[in-house]
Amino acid sequence: MTVANGRLLLAIPGPTNIPDRVLQAMIRPAEEIYSGPMVSLTDSLLGDLQRIFRTRGRTYIYAANGHGGWEAAISNVLSRGDKVLVLASGRFAIGWGQMAAFMGADVEVMDGSWRASIDPTAVEERLKRDTAHSIKAILMVQIDTASGVVNDVQAVRRAIDAAGHPALFMVDGVASLGCMPFEMDAWGIDVAMSASQKGMMTPPGLAFVAANDKAHKAHETADMKTLYWDWTARQGKEHYMKYCGTPPEHLLFALRAALDMILEEGLEAVWKRHALLAAATHAAIGKWAEGQVISCNVTDPAQRACSVTPVLVNGADSEAIAAYTQKICGVTLGSAIGELSGRAFRIAHMGHVNAPMVLGSLSAIEMALKALGIPHGEGGVSAAVATLAEGAGLPFGPAVHEVPENDLAAPTAPV
Repeated sequence: MTVANGRLLLAIPGPTNIPDRVLQAMIRPAEEIYSGPMVSLTDSLLGDLQRIFRTRGRTYIYAANGHGGWEAAISNVLSRGDKVLVLASGRFAIGWGQMAAFMGADVEVMDGSWRASIDPTAVEERLKRDTAHSIKAILMVQIDTASGVVNDVQAVRRAIDAAGHPALFMVDGVASLGCMPFEMDAWGIDVAMSASQKGMMTPPGLAFVAANDKAHKAHETADMKTLYWDWTARQGKEHYMKYCGTPPEHLLFALRAALDMILEEGLEAVWKRHALLAAATHAAIGKWAEGQVISCNVTDPAQRACSVTPVLVNGADSEAIAAYTQKICGVTLGSAIGELSGRAFRIAHMGHVNAPMVLGSLSAIEMALKALGIPHGEGGVSAAVATLAEGAGLPFGPAVHEVPENDLAAPTAPV
């Protein structure tokens, strides 16, 4: 039988769960696009994206997915033939590099691991060998959703500085923005990009790019520019040109509601929530791993992403686990991709997600492991609950109070 009837639970790493408040924000008529409320809306969104990216640089909104954000970032600062260094840690930095190569860049990939973060020492060594400064840009992702690796952006920036290299530092924050600390200015990021459908809790279809003065200086001579992505055209007074045509109005209404929710919770509180939910997920997997079949793909806990966890399955059928959770429990897990395809499943814990939602996903997985007879350590969900209870604390004080002795006297008989 199935126990899936009820509200289905989406635990995939994008698109993520969309809050009702965000959905409701889109249920409204369209607005005139040349003046009035839409202009104010755009100004507020661009300003609040600066707060989310933690930058004083310019921000841009595109009607596009994350791949469009990649192209917007590349085309505005690079010229054909420019050498680009890609720092691999899974699938997506390589994908960004492939786009740059298609557009005419000379791309070099620094091989990395699907199970560990970028090595800053190797980055520094490679850049020191580039004495002619032929490398014009360095591309990396903060979180790779395929591998579940989180990279230390600040450490890579230190490596670039230690090498004395002037290349543009470009960071993909698609799976990290709104999920963990992202400090564009403090970390010396020149160009950052992200998208709407993960930590930003908005339907797919919006890409975001932020750029500092150094990036805009490179923009002046870049020859990959096209009108749709061009920053200069989007800086003009005409509102519609900020989107190179009709704005994606209803996605903008949704984004406004999502940003309001993030800022009301507090960006730092959002980061802490994601860290705790990730820790609970990792605690559960740690218990299941005692059966020698289930394990986290990323071996070092400090290098595991706070937004998504790929789970390796050794000697059992990972797809059978995902099929069980979906058909029997109504929980949709993420499919593994790239090198992990057919060998893992992914648990997303990003965006509009809370403790019961994560515990629901973990409980469905533990139920599948039991039903399918897959060896695993007992008590994974209990370990997650304990992690959450310890991390969340007691914001309202203890629930059990000492009772005064005189209140313990035997009750008197009723009159």
